[in-house]
Amino acid sequence: MKILITGGAGYIGSVLVPHLLAAGHSVTVVDNFLFGQATLLECCQLEAFGVVRGDCRDESVMKPLVTQADVIIPLAALVGAPMCKADQVAARTTNQEAVEMICRLASPAQWVLMPVTNSGYGIGEKGKFCTEDTPLRPISLYGTTKVAAEQAVLARENGLTFRLATVFGLSARMRVDLLVNDFVHRAVTDRAVVIFEGHFKRNFIHIQDVSRVFAYAIANFERMKGRAYNVGLEEANLSKLELCAAIKQHIPGFTYLEAPVGEDPDKRDYIVSNQRLLSTGFTTAWSLDRGIKELIKGYTILRNSRFSNV
Repeated sequence: MKILITGGAGYIGSVLVPHLLAAGHSVTVVDNFLFGQATLLECCQLEAFGVVRGDCRDESVMKPLVTQADVIIPLAALVGAPMCKADQVAARTTNQEAVEMICRLASPAQWVLMPVTNSGYGIGEKGKFCTEDTPLRPISLYGTTKVAAEQAVLARENGLTFRLATVFGLSARMRVDLLVNDFVHRAVTDRAVVIFEGHFKRNFIHIQDVSRVFAYAIANFERMKGRAYNVGLEEANLSKLELCAAIKQHIPGFTYLEAPVGEDPDKRDYIVSNQRLLSTGFTTAWSLDRGIKELIKGYTILRNSRFSNV
């Protein structure tokens, strides 16, 4: 199929695009290369790969590209509560309004598959799993814009959304700020981390499984369309303290302490059920332990020292 991906040179796109190309699809990426990344260079040798340097909010850029696509995957976003808070106008125009524009430009026959976030659940009820039928109560601008974008996609005749758990794992456009990636990086480089509100729980999913679920949904779109799906590891609804304990199994010298004062600016706290997706036949391939081992090897190569002389 002909697939158009906005933000395709980002953290997820840098893994997803090669995955879809390997599956035999044609992929065109629109990205503004905000972070100066040189990802997807290995794809340039392929006739099935196309790339446009542009802004996904610019209708003059997007309109001719949308008309040529069978499938549209809007990945472009300001991701995370801190980044959205720092530039609220860009958050709304990119995370929400650009997606609403795609839904307006696309014909009813075209498919839109969009990753959103299970941060839309906000603060869950203690001991109660969030399902796709759980009321959405986002507590950040990031969550609010993603919930609005999801509504636009699901209002279409051919739309589908994935409420992604917190993603982890290596990517050519690496993000060290994501929780698992961050804690493993600290364990490898500092051997220590101080935790705020360590009882807060989240669900997690490996980036390779995110790529796999998109390919799976494209292959099974007719029976999956029109719904939202939680995407996470059933065995990984973990608190920060439980996550640190899992990392310590691989790095015994890792020390973690919970601060008696202070608070986490990200107040999300919930556990998630992924049974709707699993009931379709999809299975995850990457456990938390496998991902931690991968990250340890990756951080042996990668040093977050862009502004260091050593």
